[in-house]
Amino acid sequence: MLKSKTFVKKTRSGGVMKIVREHYLRDDIWCGSEVCTECKQESTVLQRDACIESSLCSYSHYLIPDTNVVLHQIDVLEDPVIRNVIILQTVLQEVRHRSAPVYKRLKDIIHEKEKHFYTFTNEHHRETFIEREPGESANDRNDRAIRMASKWYGQHLKTSETGADGLKVVLLTNDLGNKQKAEESGLLVYKCEEYIKSLIANPELVDHLALSTDEKNEITSSKVLFPEHLPLSKIQAGIKSGSFLQGTFRASRDNYLEATVFVQGEGEDSTEVLLQGLQNLNRAVHQDVVAVQLLPRDQWVAPSSVVLQDEGTAKDDNAEEEDEEKELRILAAEAARKPTGKVVGIIKRSWRPFCGMLNVAQIKESTRHLFTPADRRIPRIRIETRQAATLAGQRIMVAIDGWPKHSRYPNGHFVRSLGSAGEKDTEQEVLLLEHDVPHQAFSQAVLSFLPKMPWAITPEDMVNREDLRNLTVCSVDPPGCTDIDDALHCRELENGNLEVGVHIADVSHFIRPGNALDKEAANRGTTVYLCGKRIDMVPELLSSNLCSLRSNVERLAFSCIWEMNHKAEILRTRFTKSVINSKASLTYAEAQMRIDDTSMNDDITKSLRGLNKLAKILKKQRIEKGALTLSSLEVRFHIDSETHDPIDLQTKELMETNSMVEEFMLLANISVAQKIYDEFPDCAMLRKHPAPPPSNYDILLKAAKSKEVEIHTDSAKALADSLDVAKVDGFPYFNTLLRILATRCMMQAVYFCSGMDSDFHHYGLASPIYTHFTSPIRRYADIIVHRLLAVAIGADSTYPDLMDKHKQSALSNNLNYRHKMSQYAQRASVAFHTQLFFKSRGILNEEGFILFVRKNAIIVLIPKFGLEGTVFFDTKDKATPKLVFDEEVPSLKVEEHTFCIFDKVKVTISLDASNIQHQKIRMALIEPVIPGVSVPAPDVGPQAKKAKLDR
Repeated sequence: MLKSKTFVKKTRSGGVMKIVREHYLRDDIWCGSEVCTECKQESTVLQRDACIESSLCSYSHYLIPDTNVVLHQIDVLEDPVIRNVIILQTVLQEVRHRSAPVYKRLKDIIHEKEKHFYTFTNEHHRETFIEREPGESANDRNDRAIRMASKWYGQHLKTSETGADGLKVVLLTNDLGNKQKAEESGLLVYKCEEYIKSLIANPELVDHLALSTDEKNEITSSKVLFPEHLPLSKIQAGIKSGSFLQGTFRASRDNYLEATVFVQGEGEDSTEVLLQGLQNLNRAVHQDVVAVQLLPRDQWVAPSSVVLQDEGTAKDDNAEEEDEEKELRILAAEAARKPTGKVVGIIKRSWRPFCGMLNVAQIKESTRHLFTPADRRIPRIRIETRQAATLAGQRIMVAIDGWPKHSRYPNGHFVRSLGSAGEKDTEQEVLLLEHDVPHQAFSQAVLSFLPKMPWAITPEDMVNREDLRNLTVCSVDPPGCTDIDDALHCRELENGNLEVGVHIADVSHFIRPGNALDKEAANRGTTVYLCGKRIDMVPELLSSNLCSLRSNVERLAFSCIWEMNHKAEILRTRFTKSVINSKASLTYAEAQMRIDDTSMNDDITKSLRGLNKLAKILKKQRIEKGALTLSSLEVRFHIDSETHDPIDLQTKELMETNSMVEEFMLLANISVAQKIYDEFPDCAMLRKHPAPPPSNYDILLKAAKSKEVEIHTDSAKALADSLDVAKVDGFPYFNTLLRILATRCMMQAVYFCSGMDSDFHHYGLASPIYTHFTSPIRRYADIIVHRLLAVAIGADSTYPDLMDKHKQSALSNNLNYRHKMSQYAQRASVAFHTQLFFKSRGILNEEGFILFVRKNAIIVLIPKFGLEGTVFFDTKDKATPKLVFDEEVPSLKVEEHTFCIFDKVKVTISLDASNIQHQKIRMALIEPVIPGVSVPAPDVGPQAKKAKLDR
């Protein structure tokens, strides 16, 4: 049976196009139930025995949720208790259009066999399809289609031979109008809340319910605390007229009464609008897209430099924040006012389930509690739960349902428990969830595209591929590395020149465009390295085996080979797919030992010495061009093999071989970048590092000036040259501190598509063009670059998405996001393991240097541990000393002593575990001695003494 839909569409050129869509209806679509004898179905999903203990439905029944139930109660539907659910095509399509995250979760549930969720294509079934009536809204038509399908199911199951079993169909809807019409049609229908509350054997499911509008109003006060949000139509008109600005809301991590809104402009026109005070923040949550209105210029303020956390007992909804907001305004300096505004409306919410802990209410029998998120930028959330006693001390996930204007906090509901707070596995799960790191096991669909084992190189693999197995190739990596991306070789040619090769794992041979494996790798974007754990971008069979360039096995590679003279000048460059056999997998220390040991003269050692000699020349040339040599302290943990706890912590030492590998990776990346851009100027995936705005250097210039050192920031070369000569007599660590500070001034490097940008320059490397080619096992950008290069040299065929600059640009944005979140996750992992280390060490006394000065604190760097901590001077448990802050120097006078950046201090280091969710390293001043501020040097505990002896 054929139906057709006809409608007209306006074209870009202003014309009108008539479109006719054919819609086929069928009568052979299965119902999916085991009890049915009418449908000639090969397999069924819905069970015959669909019983669940309910005070409303004492009989076997299937559930049909409407669209809003799916959108708002997806946490309930995911629970293992909820089974035998019919998802109508109408609902699936609406969910897909309204929420991509919920749609993905729903599809995942449908694919779980034990859940027995069945998708019924009611829009193509002859007896359930309905046409939209004149004057009927699309929403009303869809509600009618859901009722029609529910009615058909009820009648269809009755007519089957086993209909006497009493199996019924229950429609779930929270729409009162839809419910009333369903009841008038004789359908069995309940509100989602009343059905879930009827499941007497599973009372915990009630906690998963998202609050309905009625319930949201019940738990708020009558006093209006926030201004009303403007409707979207007024917001859009205001943005168009220029009276409002649209941007991304970024809450402050240190001050809950402050936030900024980043307003994206063209080029340099991007601005940040400062927001201060709860009224002006107006219920926006971190990462929401909001509309802001600028305040009159005389009301503009400066960012506060104090730390202000919303902690302690829950404030009443009617309580004012006046004292704190008054303090905030006083502390905001007059000198550096910024454009200041207020949120007038929300354009798009960016809510997700948040990890955190429950603050159990003090009132006995209360079911309403406050949840404190792990991320300090997220406000506390009010939830209802009957499991408070069980959930106390656990890390849990909570979702926000809404934020009424009468409520001090948003309302939400409990999603699931993650485990006991402080346990390593729990904290690692929180860390991954909070940084949006995809870490689930690879699905069967993904694994199905892996090569079948045992794997071997075939004659087909050798097409368009050079055999380089005879070359003395070796890899140099950190100890314990199993995902070896790169290997090197260097040999002398007959003409006296040198041949140098960088050989990179040919991951794109195994991951073909568009399949499930490729899509998963593109979504993950990068491998994430945590302390003692690695979250792979690709399955382990590839990352640690078939793609890893291990020694003494044949591996497929993509090679970049140069002919150079002894001055490291490139005479010829060529690229080729290859097969190699690495002769050695070395650590940096092992490679350094070979180079330094004069008694060793084998081919591998000669190759390493040749590479090292050339690398030194290449580095010298780079620095002469203006490349920056910056510094950041990286730490390495020594992990106990049994407990997996950190037993020692030290900063990483860099050797010549680290620099040797780095130089050739940089050279390969630059060579490949130029090649793919020459071939594909519109769709090359490149990487750029923008020059920092001059204001970023303020802290660096002030810090250098305080030690009477001059730093020039006109260009990367000027900065590099002035850093090279920056020295202070009797202070050897000064230059390292200055470089650490310079690193903090830099912008983030980003991927971009060459056809969407005109600025390619890489500021840090002083290179006009750059990309990533050398780590395809752990970076998806490199896989794209491999594919582009393969097409450029005729070694592989292209595909449409590769040549689409808009899709490449969208992919770049995801890769930039994943890379940034990966870095944050790694830092959080280091911070957590640092806490574990100090937990077992008691109190330690160490020397450090002041890195930053604040109005009420100094931030101290401990070089020995690569650790930063804050020493506060306005503690609540004793009188605050007299503080004088000078922003220009910058310095902080505490009583009679003045602290300046880079001053040497001695502190005690201990773990403050008073707040189990936000444990932190606490530092207290020992030297210089300031009466009433410094603490006496404590005797280190027996554990710390033992640790010192062990070291």
